[in-house]
Amino acid sequence: MLKRLSLTAAILAAATAPAFAHLDPAEHGSFLAGFSHPLLGADHILVMVAVGLWAAQIASGSSRNALWIIPLAFVGTMAGGFLLALGGAGLPFVEPAILASVIGLGLLVATAVKLPVSAAAAIVGVFALFHGHAHGGELGSAGALQFGTGFMIATALLHAAGIALGLGIARFSPYIARILGAGTALLGLSLAFG
Repeated sequence: MLKRLSLTAAILAAATAPAFAHLDPAEHGSFLAGFSHPLLGADHILVMVAVGLWAAQIASGSSRNALWIIPLAFVGTMAGGFLLALGGAGLPFVEPAILASVIGLGLLVATAVKLPVSAAAAIVGVFALFHGHAHGGELGSAGALQFGTGFMIATALLHAAGIALGLGIARFSPYIARILGAGTALLGLSLAFG
């Protein structure tokens, strides 16, 4: 009886784990809450890694500057969106735009779209504005500096992981990144309709 009860309790605890995916920013406006936020949400991970993958794809074709300009455009514009939200500025369609970023960036990687670095930076910047606004809108004003610093560092690390992945798999086949991009877009669709 005790074994069954323990097993049931363990299964129940494991099943409820996704409910604790994000620290409550209103209560935990800390560096750790900000750092963990992008690492614990599928939409965040997919977008941030896709930005890195796309930057690696573009860099392999023409400009090595893409490896730092595109991720920097995302992080910088995300910070701007965060500040807009903290200042009380509204932004329409934040959640749909975040889901669109997962699908859109996945498709850009899947089709290996090679744009000029400035155009690619502008595209990721538009998506980043919504991501940053969502972070700021969730937080309120509690611990904004620590929270913002945490999520910007985690975002940059996810971009770096995407770049490393993109450069690493390009040695084997350019199609692996494209498959990952297609998977990202499909997962984005499942988030939108799931």
